[in-house]
Amino acid sequence: MTTFPMLPPHRSDHVLVASPNSLVRQRVLESLRPRAHVEQTAGGAEALGHLEEGVWQVLFLDRRLPDLDAEELSQTVRQRYPTVEVVWLDNETTPAPDLVEPRGALLDAARESAGNDGDQDDYGSSSDRESSTGNDCAGDGAQFRAPDELGCAPLPGMIGLSAVMQPVYRMVQLVASRDTTVLITGPTGSGKELVARALHQLSPRAARTFGVVNCAAIPETLLEAELFGYSRGAFTGALQSYAGRIQAAHLGTLFLDEIGDMPLSLQPKLLRFLEQKELQRLGSSQVVRVDARVVSASNADLLTLVRERKFREDLYYRLSAFPVAIPPLRERPDDVVQLAAYFVKRLTICPPAPILSEEAVALLVSHSWPGNVRELQNVIERALILAANQTVIRPAHLMLSDASLRSCAPER
Repeated sequence: MTTFPMLPPHRSDHVLVASPNSLVRQRVLESLRPRAHVEQTAGGAEALGHLEEGVWQVLFLDRRLPDLDAEELSQTVRQRYPTVEVVWLDNETTPAPDLVEPRGALLDAARESAGNDGDQDDYGSSSDRESSTGNDCAGDGAQFRAPDELGCAPLPGMIGLSAVMQPVYRMVQLVASRDTTVLITGPTGSGKELVARALHQLSPRAARTFGVVNCAAIPETLLEAELFGYSRGAFTGALQSYAGRIQAAHLGTLFLDEIGDMPLSLQPKLLRFLEQKELQRLGSSQVVRVDARVVSASNADLLTLVRERKFREDLYYRLSAFPVAIPPLRERPDDVVQLAAYFVKRLTICPPAPILSEEAVALLVSHSWPGNVRELQNVIERALILAANQTVIRPAHLMLSDASLRSCAPER
């Protein structure tokens, strides 16, 4: 008979279980209910995402994770979340890895994710069902696979298990431990900043600053001062010195969004910093050494900008040492349902959350999503408003941007 470790004394409020084996997760859940609120993940990266979002007392950790080294994860948890107690699910308490169970169709998973269970707290998990996890293959009739065949679990803060996202997850997990510069490309609204944040969270710099600079949102005349800082009196209005965003990210990560919009005049200075790890504030001759990892993103084709002489070729190759391309949502139909269910639940003001009808799901999957994940979130938020207090979201509640839906008035 399989047994599980007892909960540590006085640590029974919120418990997180990380194991690639769905039977292990279910049995731990059943053994602790109703004493504790239990959430489940199949991978280490997803567990880190949960720890980042909530308050947990105990982490039950399987030594055989599909994405991260369990020992390293344990050390990371102890350093970053000292109040979380790690309890190992060892060989004696973990069933054999070939014990697998069937997964329902994707639509069934969507209904569960956005269902009427009042105990649900986060997408893909609740107190009495299995979560959407790294060993789930999105798709109708998909089956659980043994740990040696598992795909990568979603990155922290991300949702979706489609095949086209697997290379993204794998590449980010591989490069996270290094200081290599990473260039994230993809259309607007596809989640480039989420990938950058996940990369930071999985890196040794996770406990340090994650700085964000949108190069398109800051006027050209101010961008240099914002990035590199300035000394007191450097220009009219500089009443005190300012360290700048780059120096503020020392020992952490600096995310340069929309890097293609950086002025040509400023690009040589950024290139020098990337090569020398040194900078000078405006109005100062002092050289400051800064250890900041740079991750950049662009929805524009930088190579085209290089050919048009709008972007420096040497800076492009320095930034793109490790490129990561995020596919548009139209290439990820399996993820649309999971993301929609997540947004339904997250944006519902008064639980229980409504469910998506089969017709609504079919319409969402068939849509081209020119605005990507951001557009999907807006569509779901409008649908919740139009559905009012109804328990089912129907096609009439979905205001899509194309002609596939003629009526957007709520059904009575």
